[in-house]
Amino acid sequence: MATGLPSSVLFCCDHNAIRSPMAEGIMKKLYGTECYIQSAGVTNDLEIDGFAIAVCKEIDVELSRHRSRSFEEMQDWGDDLSGYDLVVALSPASQRAALELTRYFHLEVEYWPIMDPTGFGETREAKLQAYRNTRDQIKEKLIARFGPPA
Repeated sequence: MATGLPSSVLFCCDHNAIRSPMAEGIMKKLYGTECYIQSAGVTNDLEIDGFAIAVCKEIDVELSRHRSRSFEEMQDWGDDLSGYDLVVALSPASQRAALELTRYFHLEVEYWPIMDPTGFGETREAKLQAYRNTRDQIKEKLIARFGPPA
């Protein structure tokens, strides 16, 4: 059910290397500058995943310049969680962290159970298909939540 765009959205997942950068990039592609969109992870111990870059490039979403960051780094750089209208957690660990970090703020935290594609597929093509499934799941959730792009 579409409820319109908030003025700012933060997507989060475990490492800010696959799901949350995909969500950030796809939302920016679909909704442009209609709202402020960023992403973060519970930890920052991985670089952006090459398969995520490849499957997003298929739909004209550029992720190769993405730099992973944690909640802690985000706040160290002056991007305070209290400034967001909506936090969308894409993993159980990020949901727990977001709820803990925002317990004193009045902002909405939603959990979208998005599949982590890293453990799927034996061949390159099978892995790419798993990542495409995750990408498409994110895109469907975005459109369902925020409505068709203009």
